Amino acid sequence: MLNATGSVAPELTLDTLAARSYDELAALYRDAATPRSLHAVDGKPKGRMLAVRGVDKTPLAPLVRSFAASPSFVWDGKTFNAHSDEEGEGINRIRIAGALGRQNLFPFHTHFGASSVDGKATLVLDYDLPANPPWIRKVHDEIREVAPGLFLGPAMWRGSDGPAMVLWFALDTRVPSNA
Repeated sequence: MLNATGSVAPELTLDTLAARSYDELAALYRDAATPRSLHAVDGKPKGRMLAVRGVDKTPLAPLVRSFAASPSFVWDGKTFNAHSDEEGEGINRIRIAGALGRQNLFPFHTHFGASSVDGKATLVLDYDLPANPPWIRKVHDEIREVAPGLFLGPAMWRGSDGPAMVLWFALDTRVPSNA
């Protein structure tokens, strides 16, 4: 795949995204495409937390990134079920070995809308559902496709001043999930 300068662009994977800085992920997200259909993310894509706001340029960053890539990290990804090209639902896949095992927690509604990052079209994951506890209902996630089958998004917290960035995450439909 050629990049804007005409040279071969490196393949994007969960690992190559995790190696990027918080600011590089933000730039990549702003340039990413919004899928034409919610069916593009259907299934159980493997998830990875990539970079946490305020931690990226500290000595803790490598530890956080390593933990997020480890099998002991509790979040495995999200499961998506599109009802149409424009609307669907999903849920987070969590695993807590020895305690709760694998769980599907914190459902969300999916639809297209304006991004809280840049106002452009994005796939929105809306957690403001009666099934979720009040603190989860304040989560706002979005995703865009940065490579075929690879989605990047911000996780945000909806406060009184609007959504605030918390971290970047990715979902890869090309990698089988552990769930």
